[in-house]
Amino acid sequence: MRVLFVISPAKTHLYSVTPLAWAMRTAGHEVRVASQVEPTLLSLDDIAATGLHGVSIGPPASLPTIVDDAISKWDMSNAPPYVPGQQSVQEDYAKDDPLAELTMLVEHAYPTFGPDSVIDDFVRLTRSWKPDLVVWDGTVLPYVGPIGALACGAAHARIMFGTDAFVQLRDAARRQRPDLDPVRDGMGPVLDRYGLDYTDDLPVGQWTINSMPPWTWRPAGMSYLDMRPIAFNGPHPVPEWVYEPAPRRRVCISLGTSAQLTGSGASAADLLEAVADLDVDVIATLDRNQLAGVAAVPDNVHAVDFVPLTALLGSCAAIVHHGGSGTVTSALENAVPQLIVPSDLGGQKWWAPVAHANGIEARGAGHYVCDTPQLTGAILRDHLVKVLQDPSYAENAAELRTELFSVPSPNDVVPEIVRLTEEYRPR
Repeated sequence: MRVLFVISPAKTHLYSVTPLAWAMRTAGHEVRVASQVEPTLLSLDDIAATGLHGVSIGPPASLPTIVDDAISKWDMSNAPPYVPGQQSVQEDYAKDDPLAELTMLVEHAYPTFGPDSVIDDFVRLTRSWKPDLVVWDGTVLPYVGPIGALACGAAHARIMFGTDAFVQLRDAARRQRPDLDPVRDGMGPVLDRYGLDYTDDLPVGQWTINSMPPWTWRPAGMSYLDMRPIAFNGPHPVPEWVYEPAPRRRVCISLGTSAQLTGSGASAADLLEAVADLDVDVIATLDRNQLAGVAAVPDNVHAVDFVPLTALLGSCAAIVHHGGSGTVTSALENAVPQLIVPSDLGGQKWWAPVAHANGIEARGAGHYVCDTPQLTGAILRDHLVKVLQDPSYAENAAELRTELFSVPSPNDVVPEIVRLTEEYRPR
């Protein structure tokens, strides 16, 4: 059968779907990956470098502009206040006014990431290529993927590599105001252009492929096709020093590509202050802009723009990071204790970092250090020293790795995806 993936214009999203796309391909199915192109963050060459065929939809994007626009419209008045020593929990997301948060997403964030030009191109693509299944990026593209599938008669599945915060908000908003449905109201005008009708499963997929670890929070009442996340950092060379034995225990610091893109996330000065006097070798994936406010990089820190975590983390005793799915998966696969400082970029922390941090701390495999505005070098240092000195963190991280490997792999779920496609495809 023909399978069409549609993702937002970022390599991290491409790399999140690549293992499943190749599982479908090696099972004999035709696969394409559609996305807007972004000059620095995702090109058709980047898709081709994974061995997959890419298709450009819509005009070239500027992801920094898209993110800035979306964040500028993000009403943070519903966010719980920062309380020193008190961590966020996923259940807190917009708990005081979920309807307002959901309305902001459907009126501003989703149209920003999936404008009319992208939807129109995607509909043209689905009607010409005629896929049997559309697999769409559930983080920011609920307007693009399902509408394209509905327009051509394909089955469609949502893929989540972050927390299902959309369903969390939708369920809470319905309890708050059962008479209102901002999702239907937001999608209605787009559907009208194509003579299509709204159905309740349209913004959540006919089914959802969930690659979040099973011990993370998920909304009640949802059924998921669980799939093991596979860490994939893209076709990058590995520096020779990664394979050389480290003279001391090695610690990694990584804030993810979104922090480099937007300037968000924890302060590099605070992060490096925390490790400056420790007897460890630190590999910090911080670029020139992130290091601009650092007076001097400590002698025990090696700063690099990028290094594949799948290669590096096997030699690390701990990792400090922002809680993103790709980083968490790399750490889980290598049984590395994790110290998480969720980003302060809009509401981003609610779409995976908080759920990851809550789960990892509850399982004793690391710490939810604090949210970014609370971070100091001293706070991080105390947490890191505890993790390095107590072997139970590494033991618990090894248990999480074992549990992760028991989740069906992308290859394992292909037969069920084929069955569901045949069940839901209307033609």
